[in-house]
Amino acid sequence: MRRRDMYSIGQAAEMTGFSIDTLRYYEKIGLVKPPARGPGGTRTYSEDDVKLLSSLHCLKRTGLSLEEMKAFLQEGRCFANPNLPLSDEDRETIESRTRILSGHLAHMEAQYRALADIMAQTQEKLDFYNGILDQKEAAGK
Repeated sequence: MRRRDMYSIGQAAEMTGFSIDTLRYYEKIGLVKPPARGPGGTRTYSEDDVKLLSSLHCLKRTGLSLEEMKAFLQEGRCFANPNLPLSDEDRETIESRTRILSGHLAHMEAQYRALADIMAQTQEKLDFYNGILDQKEAAGK
């Protein structure tokens, strides 16, 4: 049997993009289960722990709240290679995750449109001011 790699909290933080404090906080609020403990009580993270944390980092980058991330991970099931046909429980889990992500995508799309409007207004102002500068420069020649 191959020994699975285990990582310190510092290594897990570096591999996942989280800070050590964030990993401890996520454990404290129950977002992730406490990792195994090594000699002296130090946290040791498995490959599966690191994969879960990497998934969490991806969810965080999309702007999901901690509550949304908790709901997303509530079932603790990964569907990278789903067994078909799906059980009723798996179908419910996937439908729940789909609702969370769909709602969040709609929110991000609204933010994107609002930002695009602000960018367009900013470009108009820039064009306006550059036009004034161009006219003044042309008049001075």
